[in-house]
Amino acid sequence: MKTTSHRRPGHPTHRVLVLGAGYAGLITALRVGPHARVTLVDPADHFTERVRFHEKAAGRPDVTHPLSAFLHRTGIEHIPARATAIDTTARQVTTDDGRRLPYDRLVYALGSRTAPPTTTGEPRAYTAETAGALHLRLRDRPGSVAVVGGGLTGIEMAAELAETHRPLGTRVRLLTGGRVGAGLSPRGAAHVHRVLQQRGARVEEGRRYATPDEVDADIVVWATSFVPNTELAVSAGLALAPSGRIAVDTSLRSTSHPEVYVPGDAGAAAHPDAATELRMACATALPTGTHTADSIIRELRGEEPEPLAFGYRFQCVSLGRKEGLIQFVHPDDSPRDRLLTGRAAATFKELVVRGATWYIRRSAKRL
Repeated sequence: MKTTSHRRPGHPTHRVLVLGAGYAGLITALRVGPHARVTLVDPADHFTERVRFHEKAAGRPDVTHPLSAFLHRTGIEHIPARATAIDTTARQVTTDDGRRLPYDRLVYALGSRTAPPTTTGEPRAYTAETAGALHLRLRDRPGSVAVVGGGLTGIEMAAELAETHRPLGTRVRLLTGGRVGAGLSPRGAAHVHRVLQQRGARVEEGRRYATPDEVDADIVVWATSFVPNTELAVSAGLALAPSGRIAVDTSLRSTSHPEVYVPGDAGAAAHPDAATELRMACATALPTGTHTADSIIRELRGEEPEPLAFGYRFQCVSLGRKEGLIQFVHPDDSPRDRLLTGRAAATFKELVVRGATWYIRRSAKRL
């Protein structure tokens, strides 16, 4: 069923089509809403806090919010369908329910997903996206759990599961081919090790696993890396960067199709002062979504979009409900030798997560 918000009289007719209602897509749609005719395409009727997937695996009932709560009286139309093709010549998107949606500007905000594991045996590997199923499995048949991947996603998942399920006899291991928390400072990584050990989780570094079949555990959680959702972009002929993300200029426009903007994880935006691409994270999605909206608004005014100006300040890591790590970083995301730990860090992380949703809601209320 299509959801259409009340459109204000005299609403502009410039058509902006937004694919994806995650952090980047939703904030872009809301900020452009007063200036153009915005259509948001996403099969779900809710916004998902992806940064809480580890909490859902541990039993949090819900990590979603109804889209209607954000879109009410904004004039933005939500099409509950999945985009299946982009025709850049005709400037239209086809959806799985047979619609053909025209656009003047397209916002490709389809984000990323956990790199899917390959397996030849029983399908027993879970990812952050299947956190609900993982929780049910642990609740019904607890056993040994191996989280594969030593990045922030793997760390948060291992700590949360170890804290929640240790009383049930669940044994948790965190496995990684490199070192746990490779992007953290030595003090930050040491704190992660210490807290995991306190939670009863065992850390094993230095061995790479190609498939879940190689892991000796009752349950495997695959958290090795994220891959951008660029299949539609490839089919449409959008240029890709060597990383596999969509190549964009400094204003986040596709280098091959400048009428297409790519905020969030799918785009290969680079830090202004570094050659590295921005990290796939909520911390990147909201600023790039905001910048995309501002760029489109500038174009509507006949002005040239400005380059993205962005720098990181910290990395937030949950280590269960009562512990955390705030790793302060340089603007290029390299770690400083400054930390916040303990309950204060857990509270800080919770405020940041709530603040992201509050920021989106505030954008809707300001329309």
